[in-house]
Amino acid sequence: MKSATDSTPNVLDGVALARLYGEPLFTVPSDLYIPPDALEVFLEAFEGPLDLLLYLIRKQNFNILDIPMADLTRQYLVYIEEIRTRNLELAAEYLLMAAMLIEIKSRMLLPIVAKDDGTEPEDPRAELARRLIEYEQMKLAAQELDKLPLIGRDFGWHTPFTTRWA
Repeated sequence: MKSATDSTPNVLDGVALARLYGEPLFTVPSDLYIPPDALEVFLEAFEGPLDLLLYLIRKQNFNILDIPMADLTRQYLVYIEEIRTRNLELAAEYLLMAAMLIEIKSRMLLPIVAKDDGTEPEDPRAELARRLIEYEQMKLAAQELDKLPLIGRDFGWHTPFTTRWA
C-alpha cells in the first residue's frame, strides 16, 4: 500500500536506475548528456615523482639496481603527458624527474672514460637507485606506522566520571 506522499509508480519487474528531481528513472534517457570532465576515474594515485617511478619499476618487475632507462623514461613521459593536459602545476614536478631520467639515459650513451686514479666511473643510475631504495623504505615504514592503533581512528579515550566545581 502506497502512502499519500509516495509518488513512486507501481513497477513490479523494474528497479530504478536513478532518481531525477525525486522521480525514479527506470530507463536511461535517450537525450542524456554527461560532460566529459564529469567522469574522470583515477585508478592509481601517486604521491610524487618517485612514487610513480617506483610504481613503474615494480609493475614491469625491473631490478632497481639495473633499470632499463629507455623503457622507464618512455612510460614515465606517457604518464606526464596525461597529467599535463589536466594540471600543469602538478606536471612540473614530474617533468623535473623526466629531465633527470633523460639526462641519465644520455650519460649512459656516452663512452665510458676511465678516471685518472684508476677507479671505475660511477653508474649514472646509482643516485636514482639510491633515492628509490630510500623512498621505498620510507614508504614501507609509513605503512607499518599506519597499522599501529591511532586515537580517534581505532579507539578513543573514555572518562567515566567528571566533576564540575562551580
